[in-house]
Amino acid sequence: MTDAEAAVATTPYRIRRHEWLHVLGAAARTRRGMVGGALALIVVAVAVIGPFVAPSGSTDFVTTPFASPSGGAPLGGDFLGRDVLSRVLDGGWKLLAMAAAATALGIVVGAAAGVSAAYLRGWRDSGIMRVVDVFLAFPQLVFALLLVSIIGPETWLLVVAVGLSHAPQVARVLRATALDVSERDFVKAMEIIGITRTRVMRGEIIPNLITPLMVEAGLRLTYSIIIIAGLSFIGFGVQPPAANWGLMINENRIGLTQNYWAVVVPAALIALLTVGVNTFTDAVARVALGVERAEVVMATESMVAADVMAQ
Repeated sequence: MTDAEAAVATTPYRIRRHEWLHVLGAAARTRRGMVGGALALIVVAVAVIGPFVAPSGSTDFVTTPFASPSGGAPLGGDFLGRDVLSRVLDGGWKLLAMAAAATALGIVVGAAAGVSAAYLRGWRDSGIMRVVDVFLAFPQLVFALLLVSIIGPETWLLVVAVGLSHAPQVARVLRATALDVSERDFVKAMEIIGITRTRVMRGEIIPNLITPLMVEAGLRLTYSIIIIAGLSFIGFGVQPPAANWGLMINENRIGLTQNYWAVVVPAALIALLTVGVNTFTDAVARVALGVERAEVVMATESMVAADVMAQ
């Protein structure tokens, strides 16, 4: 029995409306979930607490360019002589905030499009999905670069560009799942008693998509971190002199042989964060699959029991 299956087996079944709590808790108790969650939490703690404990300002000149680590600068200096440690501690919170906001935007827009297409069917479904296909034709990084190059590297635009680039993938995944949910008896019952379509989607369909939504949110958060850091690396993200992990890699790569800490540390933090989030998301997906299997088994046993009682 795998860790995920063991966690599911030892966790009591709960109704689907609160399934996300059950899935998150079960995922956090698996070996994969604990490792992924620990890696992600460490990086998040560095990004959140870092600005308050940085030894100096992120734009203060404290040493010579690409100076080696010393007592006053534990990770040495960057290409202008600023403290690498201070810039690392101050360079993560904005990246995380922008990635979280972009992920939330992508999930909301994608979920609205996917659920609407699955439930409304007909010409509305075709129209929504054709628009989704048009957006899917553009690679995510290219789409973000297109918007940023036209308007400029504004923070809000980066969030919107990355968020909208996630929406098509989220829409396709949730449409496939919502097609099944929209045909279930409890949805049809709501339609019969005259509940509006908007309320049916919001109150009956979306609560039954919480598990795939959580999985998508984890995956899209990983992509958001990579894309935003990548945009900063090529100069289209957060602009100097602000501290940013992606920007630090680009700024200091020319001095890699003199002070590699200025490149290795921010790169390692980005890598740890993406690996941690992706690993925890994988644990959530595995637990969710176990829950689905358990529901199928329970439904089958109920049907068998009903047949036996009928006989």
